[in-house]
Amino acid sequence: MESLSVGDLTFEVRRSARRRSMQITIDRGGELVIAAPEVCPREALDRFVVEKRGWIYTKLAAKAALQREVPRREYVTGEGFAYLGRSHRLLLVDGQREPVKLEDGRFKMRRDVVSRGREVMVRWYADHALPWLTERVARWRDRVGAAPTGVQVRDLGYRWGSCSAAGVLYFHWRTILLPPRVAEYVVVHELVHLLEAHHATAFWKRVERALPDHALHKRWLDEHGAAIASM
Repeated sequence: MESLSVGDLTFEVRRSARRRSMQITIDRGGELVIAAPEVCPREALDRFVVEKRGWIYTKLAAKAALQREVPRREYVTGEGFAYLGRSHRLLLVDGQREPVKLEDGRFKMRRDVVSRGREVMVRWYADHALPWLTERVARWRDRVGAAPTGVQVRDLGYRWGSCSAAGVLYFHWRTILLPPRVAEYVVVHELVHLLEAHHATAFWKRVERALPDHALHKRWLDEHGAAIASM
């Protein structure tokens, strides 16, 4: 992997023969990426970063501030937990067979599992995310023109999704917390990655053909993703 350091900023450099210009992006975890033409001297990359340095620091500061402002969830009656874009209040109960379930618009959790509340909630989310995402992949695959070989749900850290060289799509369990249309954008994004490895112009053109309003959902993730990640 090619990297570039300018002052205290370090970038992953992604080159593409199809790209004609340079572009800087900041991944969800704050990682810096610079997309560049295949033939582009390091001096040109350095100059581009220097020109954009003010914008980069502003974006990094805003992302850090948003992440600091997000409170961690507590497993107490009345706490809100998202599912497909809607917040459901938690109710602690006794005598329930399942550790946690969604019923009558509320998440109900047995009191005896509160000490491992996050663990049981994550398991519930993952169990419900897999069939939902598998169905969405089947719905969008033909429109995108991709042929995934499987779908798995995992903890992907700061990533919403990824794909393997063998065509397997991986989604973060937190994807099931997103509004349905935003979660579908994540699905389309990863399906397109089976055809286009990098976020070059060709990648975004394919995304736009499949999902013309994708920019709205991408912006929603940029603005609200840290709050979802606090779960």
